[in-house]
Amino acid sequence: MAINKGEAPQLQAGALGLFSIVAAVIATNGPLTALIGAVPVALAMGNGISVPSVYLIVGFAYLVFSVGFVAMSRYTKNAGAFYSYIGKGLGRPSGIGAAFIAICSYNAMQLAIYAMLGYFMSANLQQWFGVEVDWWVSCFVVLAIILVASISNIKVSGRLLFALLFMELLVIVLFDVFALSKGGPSGYAMEPFSIAGAFGDGFGIAMVFVVGSYVGFETTAIYAEEAKDPRRNIPLATYIAVSTIMLIYAVSVWALIVVWGADQVVAQAAKDPVELWYGMAERLAGKAFSDAIAILMLTSLFAALLSFHNTNSRYIFSLARESVLPRVMAIVHPTQFTPVIACIVQAVLVAVVLGAFAYAGADPMSVVLPDTAAFSTIGLLLVQALTSLAVIFFFWRDRRGQSIWTCVIAPALSMIALLVFVGMEVFHLDLMIGTDSAWGALLPISIVAIGLGGVCYAIWLRSAKPAQYSRLGQFLTEA
Repeated sequence: MAINKGEAPQLQAGALGLFSIVAAVIATNGPLTALIGAVPVALAMGNGISVPSVYLIVGFAYLVFSVGFVAMSRYTKNAGAFYSYIGKGLGRPSGIGAAFIAICSYNAMQLAIYAMLGYFMSANLQQWFGVEVDWWVSCFVVLAIILVASISNIKVSGRLLFALLFMELLVIVLFDVFALSKGGPSGYAMEPFSIAGAFGDGFGIAMVFVVGSYVGFETTAIYAEEAKDPRRNIPLATYIAVSTIMLIYAVSVWALIVVWGADQVVAQAAKDPVELWYGMAERLAGKAFSDAIAILMLTSLFAALLSFHNTNSRYIFSLARESVLPRVMAIVHPTQFTPVIACIVQAVLVAVVLGAFAYAGADPMSVVLPDTAAFSTIGLLLVQALTSLAVIFFFWRDRRGQSIWTCVIAPALSMIALLVFVGMEVFHLDLMIGTDSAWGALLPISIVAIGLGGVCYAIWLRSAKPAQYSRLGQFLTEA
């Protein structure tokens, strides 16, 4: 394997078109995974049949966030995404601190998804073939496949994600069509879209589980270096991804409520979450359709893992290229033009933590999944709020012809909304992790500590290695 020895390692420019980026981003969200995993809990513990409204509220909040985010994307072409945004808006120490939180948060989300994939894959192997395999064995097999796919040309990952996403969205649309065509015992109830109902009892709890369903939409910016016409495609991909995700969730949950009945669906979600989706799918279109959803649930998890792996490896690559991390991690594959060492490092990090969970005998669904998902959601919400603040400061000095709505009002509103989301996540943390032990309190504290550690490291670099510190901005220049 040849090593890129140039002063400025680069990823493959122009490798990803608009729809490849959109596919990668929506795949990161794993719509089918979110619908089957988060919706039953949101219905049962949150504000009941008003959950579709919560998906719309969060979606609109992220559309407002996207206004400043995409405006700044025109001046940022860097695989570091949040690092480059916050570094340019709030300064290098803040950028590095945010990058450390983002890397840890994306890794945590990967661990949550691996736990789900390992659990469901092992259960399905037992059910379908009578083969008994520990959940963590399934995880390591998938991790090896993910590593190979991530090192391959990004075009290969883009096409694979597009194909997997197409099948995933197809089965979701079919479920919605079957459900809405059949109707339900309560008719086509519109109460799920009532504003009064949305902000009623349980709104905060529903918000906790709904917000996590949107994690990953911001990864459009990470592909800026590899995008065709990034000034056009990154903004378009962001708006398309957020709007598509919002509509998928809102319409699909409404279809589920309609087909079960507004007066029955909440009780069913609390009684048997599996029957809520799989059982209804079998009633609507037969066992083959239900089995197809079960299989595509696994491919949805795989697609999300591949997308998150690509995301985090590019963060590591970006920081290594800046010499924040060891420079060797910025090596680019000589023929595939992918961050090969960063991909390997990312896989090793995941393998070590998965191995630790397996050695400790941690249950994938009651321990690994809730703990890591809670950490990831809170961490990414904090970084998104910092990004909104960075947009304000970036345009404060020079508005570059942008409107006051784009430069100040939209990012300020989104920052407030995101901080409210953070507060709700922390306040209801015991529900997310299933315990009110002291461990729960350590999660948000550890996230802040990681960010402050990154800031302190940057400050140390400034005094101990000024030449290296001065080069930190070389890849934050305007595209």
